[in-house]
Amino acid sequence: MFRFQTLWEARWIFGVLFVLTALLWTARRRITWVPALLGALLILFSISFFRDPDRVPPADPLAVVAAADGVVHDVDIIEEPEVVKGKMQRVGIFLSVFNVHTNRAPIAGKVTYSQEHEGLYLDARDPNASGKNACRTWGFQSGQTTLVVRQLTGLIARRIVGWSHVGDTVAKGERFGMIRFGSRTEIYLPLDAEITVKQGDRVEAGTSIIARLKQQP
Repeated sequence: MFRFQTLWEARWIFGVLFVLTALLWTARRRITWVPALLGALLILFSISFFRDPDRVPPADPLAVVAAADGVVHDVDIIEEPEVVKGKMQRVGIFLSVFNVHTNRAPIAGKVTYSQEHEGLYLDARDPNASGKNACRTWGFQSGQTTLVVRQLTGLIARRIVGWSHVGDTVAKGERFGMIRFGSRTEIYLPLDAEITVKQGDRVEAGTSIIARLKQQP
């Protein structure tokens, strides 16, 4: 349920909250116990946010799994300008602060691209967020197929974490990074892939099938 690598990303958050809560608890007689209780609730929320359960991906080699937990916000065809540099199908997933925020590889293959970009911090549901927010773009290649994943910051999310590196080989559903707090993750797929989700569907990273790739000759 919890992993050291994920919890390490929250070390300063837990440190500040624990110290603040301890001080408020010590001073509870002079002020009130309510702030100390709120501090304890924030600690519990942070523990919940940084949970990172194990997942078992589907065995189907052509299945593409969700790269993030959340709700499918849009499914469309759009120009992917960075890795494939052509039209691709895009599945955008919105993550609320209550979702697991670890990102997972949608296919098994090789990490061929990883680049972080500065930008704005618009609400992740804003139509302009995809093109203007700070983000990190990833390329995953399996055979002749390349998929692109984009981690986007949001109004609250301010930190994108990358654990994998260019040249790494990843298994389907393997953790490659995370985004801290509410945000958006986009998966770009080939035009001939069969999309199996629709707007409003809830998906789980590493297990939910969002598309199936065309059988390669």
